[in-house]
Amino acid sequence: MQDKNQGTANTDVQRSRAVFSSEDFELIRTAVGHYLQEVKDRPESMKYSNLYHRLGRITG
Repeated sequence: MQDKNQGTANTDVQRSRAVFSSEDFELIRTAVGHYLQEVKDRPESMKYSNLYHRLGRITG
């Protein structure tokens, strides 16, 4: 019978990696900004506006 953790001794402490790069956040912010213009008269536009501004804080 094999131990299910056999061969994974180094996986205890793994450094997490960023999912998105700074450039990705800029692209996402641009896309959200364009979409925000499409939904500006809808109730959900405030959610996209908030997201747009949060992404701006990330990209600095």
